[in-house]
Amino acid sequence: MALQEDFELQGNWLFRYRSILPIVILCAGILVYIYTIDTWDTLFSGMVPYWNFYENLCLTISLTGVFIRGYTVGHTPANTSGRNTQNQIADSLNRTGIYSIVRHPLYLGNFFMWFGISLLTCNIGFVAIFILTYWLYYERIMYAEEQFLREKFGPAYTEWADKTPAFLPNFKLFVKPSLPFSWKKVLKKEKNGLFALFLIFTIFDCIQVWLKEETHYNHFLIAMSVVSGIAYCILKYLKKRTQVLNEEGR
Repeated sequence: MALQEDFELQGNWLFRYRSILPIVILCAGILVYIYTIDTWDTLFSGMVPYWNFYENLCLTISLTGVFIRGYTVGHTPANTSGRNTQNQIADSLNRTGIYSIVRHPLYLGNFFMWFGISLLTCNIGFVAIFILTYWLYYERIMYAEEQFLREKFGPAYTEWADKTPAFLPNFKLFVKPSLPFSWKKVLKKEKNGLFALFLIFTIFDCIQVWLKEETHYNHFLIAMSVVSGIAYCILKYLKKRTQVLNEEGR
């Protein structure tokens, strides 16, 4: 099989199971984090007084990813930029807003979300492995998606792709979004991201407190986990039982 077809098959398979990667990263990250904490006395003792600042820096990086995803989804029409897992779906080609400066903004957002979490481990080796794994994993997915879009939209896709970077944004190319921002779509589609993020940071913080008894719980993270968790449950109910979050064409 030619590499072109092989990459596309790999990408489509990884696309269907792309939700597994965060679980693997999380489990591996927790194990590395526990190991790193045990070596703090020799390797990371100088960071302890600045831990809260560093933790907030990591959280800010991850929240940047949440913002990128929210901004992307909020300006897209129905049946594009979705969370579908079985097949590629694109009723139209997004070329304005954030899609005018980068071809894969959702995966850029995902990277920032998980990059912030990987930095929490304070393990340079793990961070490097995460970046390499993310690159190899999503490179195949992006390739498969682009093959699908090329076949469906032809010259329109090729013209857009020729001038728009795949992953590193070029802000000089920005074009105003063709659709207004929809909070309903963001709340409907991205409700779990913020809750999961605060919950993961809280888990990491609790592990540190349990293993290093001289540290204290980050009450902000705990409070935000509770608040975002309640919001998630409410939005989940509204999505399943009502039409409140539905919006025509979005």
